[in-house]
Formats: sequence, C-alpha cells, structure tokens
Amino acid sequence: MSAEAVYADPEDLASGPLRTLAVVGSSPAPGPGESVVEVESGALPIVEAPAPGVDPGVAEEFVRLFHTENPMAGPAEPRIAAVREEIARTGTYVHTHAELEFGARIAWRNSARCIGRLYWRSLHLRDRRHVTAPDQVAAECVGHLREATRRGRIRSTITIFAPDGPAGPGPRVWNEQLIRYAGYRAGGRVLGDPRYVGFTDTARSLGWLPPSPMGRFDVLPLVVSGGGEHAAGGPQFFEVPRDAVLEVALAHAEHPWFAELGLRWHALPVISNMRLDIGGISYPAAPFNGWYMATEISARNLADSDRYDMLAEVAEAMGLDTSSDRTLWRDRAAIELTAAVQHSFDEAGVSLADHHGESRRFLRFVEKEEAAGRHCPVDWSWIVPPISGGLTPVFHRYYDESTDTGPMFHLDDQAAARGQGCPN
Repeated sequence: MSAEAVYADPEDLASGPLRTLAVVGSSPAPGPGESVVEVESGALPIVEAPAPGVDPGVAEEFVRLFHTENPMAGPAEPRIAAVREEIARTGTYVHTHAELEFGARIAWRNSARCIGRLYWRSLHLRDRRHVTAPDQVAAECVGHLREATRRGRIRSTITIFAPDGPAGPGPRVWNEQLIRYAGYRAGGRVLGDPRYVGFTDTARSLGWLPPSPMGRFDVLPLVVSGGGEHAAGGPQFFEVPRDAVLEVALAHAEHPWFAELGLRWHALPVISNMRLDIGGISYPAAPFNGWYMATEISARNLADSDRYDMLAEVAEAMGLDTSSDRTLWRDRAAIELTAAVQHSFDEAGVSLADHHGESRRFLRFVEKEEAAGRHCPVDWSWIVPPISGGLTPVFHRYYDESTDTGPMFHLDDQAAARGQGCPN
C-alpha cells in the first residue's frame, strides 16, 4: 500500500453529490463477447474480453487459506464443495463478505513494496460489488475519501467494486490515485505536476474544464469506465467536491520564508489503478489507502526532477551553494523539505508516518510474519526510504523475494498500457 501506515477506528461521513460533466460519444458496436471503449485523445482504445472461468484449484487454495487463518469459520470442505459447484455451474463464484475482507487484507500483507504492512489486519472494507454505473462508482470513490480522511485521523480503507466475470468486465477508475494534481503545458514548461500532463489532456479531451486561473495544485477529476451493462458507454469524468479533499499547506518551523513557496499536498493517498486478485476472481476497481510517509511527499512528489522539482528553489532560499554536487545542496534541501512536511502535517493534526519510526515498525511486521511461518515478500528498493536509507534498520538486511501467489494487488493491464506505474 505504497509506504502508508494504518491506524484508528471508523467514523462514517456522508458522501457528497457528484455531477456528470461530460460523456464521450457512442462507441462502435462490440464484437461477439467484447465491449469497446473509445477515448478521443490522450489515451488508448480499450477492448474488453470476457474473463475466463475461475480456476477451481486457485479458488480452493484461497478458501483453505481463509479457513486455516479463521478457524472460527469451521471446516473448509463444505465451502470448497459449494465453490466448486458454483464454478462448474456459472464459471465463477461469489466471495462472502468475510472472504472478501480477508482477501483484501492478505493482498496488503503480500504487498512487497509497502512499508506499512504491520497494520494489515485493520484494513476497513467498503463492499460495493453491486456498483457498476460510472456515476455511482465516482460517488462511492468520494464516499471513500470522506470516510477514510476523517478530518485528518486517517483510516486505512478499501472500496471494492464489481469484479470481472463471465457477464462482462467490472468498472475501472482511470486515475492513478483518487486525488492528484493537474499538469498543464505552458510555454515549454509545465504548470502543476508534470507526471499528470497526459492524464490532464485526457480529462480535457473528455470535456473537463480546468479552474480559471489554472494553478499548480488543481485537483483532477475522476475518470471512470462502467462495468457490466455500462461497460460500452465510454469513460466519464466527475468533479471531486472540494470539501472531500483535505489538503495541508506547507510551512517550516524554523524558516518563515518556506510558506511563501506556496506548497501544499493532499492528506489522503488512495491508490486506484491496481487490480485486486483474490482466489481466482479479479476486481479491476479496488481503490485503497493507508496514510503518507513524509518522504513520499518531500523526497519524491516535491523533489523528483520529473515532478515538482523543488530542490533548487528550496536550496536557493536557504542560501546554499548549488555550483557543485559536492556541496550536498540537494541533500540538505531534501531534509528541510521533509522537516516542513512533517511539521505542517503535525500542526494540522493529519496522520503522517516518518521514515525512522515506520522502518522500525516494518521490521516488527517481518518478525511477526517469520514467527507465523509465512513467506514475507519485500522489494528492498521500495522499502528503504528515499533519504537517509542507511540510517534506518530496513537498509541492513536481506528479505524474501516477491512472488505472485495468493491474494495480490497488481498494476491493471490498461493502466500499464496508458503508461501508468505504481504511484508514489
């Protein structure tokens, strides 16, 4: 779940209204067993093929895992027999609510790139498998934002929509994260987030109108494709209500000039382009969140040269010598950016992890997994923080290699075709 950690208890907040602003015109007639979604500009045409039947062996393996780790559910054999019968009859089966919740939590437990997995048992499920229409999917995504944000007391949450199946594909959310900032080409430069220039162009091709004047931190709309009977209708976009997005203005405890940079960041990282696979059933729309680790914002989103690229501006304001890499001006600027993010989130009362504490908690997770006799997949390059890596305990050891077995989050194939990756 990226590098976010998880804490706290639920607090339901009502979701706000959404307004459909534009829909791409009618799609060509699909061929046998296919549905076609076309986008005018900025994205690839999509051809959906019906999902193959579920492998009974994969389903049985998951059911046995569920019953092994949940002995109060009783013996596995009756459920396995029912699942195999359902697959033989329909080509698929339906997870119980308990199985779905367990599968989502195990997928997080198996996420090799997430440093916050100590809290995998606390993941809150919003079961929305009955939702396939784009406007309803978008409304539920906004509901997710409200329920998970909780005025800064962030709770780890996943919303799971209808799966792919013999009847057709499930819905998809095109955004990498539910909250991201637009990027606009302006005179050979980019205003906003360069990573999302292409996605911004796609949204504008669908009819989205940026705010006037355009700014560096304009929240992008949600772009959603429907599932089931709505799959051939084309992607639609939906504004995200402003009161559903909690943002933190960034200031520094020791440098008053920092606030004048006009930086801010959103409080809730909800990854929305990952496919969730559980026991042979694939859910293409399953947005989930933990909470941020400070370095994700400071040393990646705000510092990377292909993102906001703020290191030189911060270094100049600090009066650092930028004439040579040997002055370590980038390192010093990255540290002060991180200090500003931590200070600002703390002052705003918004949940945020730091890379030292989260590294220690991750090793507690590894110890628990090893004590339970479980394989603990880890991608070292994602677990080690982007600053001060050698000062954290996660740097100084080897880990189990990643595998593709069991419930897992995967980058959706269509997201990969659009050039998206695992979002930071």
